[in-house]
Amino acid sequence: MSDPQEPVWDAIGGVSRFAALATMAELGCADHLAEEPLHVEELARRCGAHAPSLGRVLRQLASMGMVRTVGAGVYELTEAGATLRTGVPGSLRPAVRMVAETGFWYGLGTIPVTVREGRSAFVERFGPLYGYLKENPEAGRLFDDYMVARAAPFAEAVAARYDFSGVRTLVDVAGGKGHVLAAVLKEHSNLRGVLFDREDVVPGARRFLAEAGFADRCECVSGDFFVSVPAGADAYMLSSVIHNWSDEDAARILRTVREAMADDGRVLLVEFVVPDGDGRHVSKDIDMRMLALFGEGMERSTSEYAELLGKAALRFERQVELPGGASVIEALPV
Repeated sequence: MSDPQEPVWDAIGGVSRFAALATMAELGCADHLAEEPLHVEELARRCGAHAPSLGRVLRQLASMGMVRTVGAGVYELTEAGATLRTGVPGSLRPAVRMVAETGFWYGLGTIPVTVREGRSAFVERFGPLYGYLKENPEAGRLFDDYMVARAAPFAEAVAARYDFSGVRTLVDVAGGKGHVLAAVLKEHSNLRGVLFDREDVVPGARRFLAEAGFADRCECVSGDFFVSVPAGADAYMLSSVIHNWSDEDAARILRTVREAMADDGRVLLVEFVVPDGDGRHVSKDIDMRMLALFGEGMERSTSEYAELLGKAALRFERQVELPGGASVIEALPV
């Protein structure tokens, strides 16, 4: 029989391992090690760090497979460690730095308080997440980079795995800078897009989509999705949107979308759907972050999404699985 204490000790150790990973990401160690192995002293000099302390972190990172010892006090970057390089395709450095960000980390550390009191300790201290990000520009930049890193694995998969035949106009509701929409436009040349988001978000989206070559195929519109969204499109995509909201608010958003769409339109929710059963799944990890930072925001199961859609005169039609644990939920008008 396995040791019943092992899962607990592994979770406790996971915090320490993440601390080492966060240090590697924050100091940019992967960038400095990208060209050649370095001695701890030299790496510390380049990172602006205390060499003895960095040496202890590197020892932990080596046990995690992020770096490899190649001599006394000398380390080289591994393939896994290279995912923390800045600006490389699929870089996870923004994701690690965001999770380690002061307010973000506070929210995770105070989940017991959140659960005990039924409201987010993060929100109680800092206010709503998006307000916090606006008031803390560095955190806001980290969050934007984090969202790009998180969207990257499934953006192309949405474009490739979902059947967009019959869709002429796609509205990306709360689409951010437009990374998912850009992937769809790239894959489907006959499709036109509308990116809809807050007034402060749209200028950045317009720049990104223009730089991506889609200025002539995509319109950017600002507004409030609790009030209205652009009308008459064939499909409305909400990617990592509904999970930010309580059932009541999520239903309000979906009703707004339903009012704008034609009776033969469709709604596409791109979310991490919680599977049935007790197994591990990325959606359950993300749900703890939602609990910490939003309080009422949550990841939902297929049946919970079906029930939520029903409150907006929509019906669950099918679920298309994507790599990395994400899914596209297709809903049609009732």
